Amino acid sequence: MSRRQSRRKPMSEINVVPYIDVTFVLLVIFMITAPLVQTGVEVDLPQAETKTVETKNIPPLIITVDKQGQYFIDVGENTNQPVAAQQLLIRVAAVLRYQPQTQVYIRGDRQVDYGKVVSVMAALKNAGVKTVGLMTQPVS
Repeated sequence: MSRRQSRRKPMSEINVVPYIDVTFVLLVIFMITAPLVQTGVEVDLPQAETKTVETKNIPPLIITVDKQGQYFIDVGENTNQPVAAQQLLIRVAAVLRYQPQTQVYIRGDRQVDYGKVVSVMAALKNAGVKTVGLMTQPVS
């Protein structure tokens, strides 16, 4: 009879310690790998003394001109693949059709020909972009 009474009752609590351990390990992994993930095209922006622009709830549309004069746009898939000037204007017009308040910025490499950046700005104006901003690095 004493054996029957010494039997344990089933636990009705969940042991959360293993879940906390797994969460901690995942957090450490993400903290280590997040800075290593690079998005976009590498450009060397010119330095200038400017104010930081306040962004709205809508993420801005960024067009990049690298030092070879190739155009990149951060919309859709394959943001690291160069696009032709005509394709660039089609994509920008499509974004502005659905979200007209989207801000448009140009990231031009400091080594790129000035005419490339100006021609992109003019084409964007012709595509219906009201204002175009230029991105720079803060002076250090």
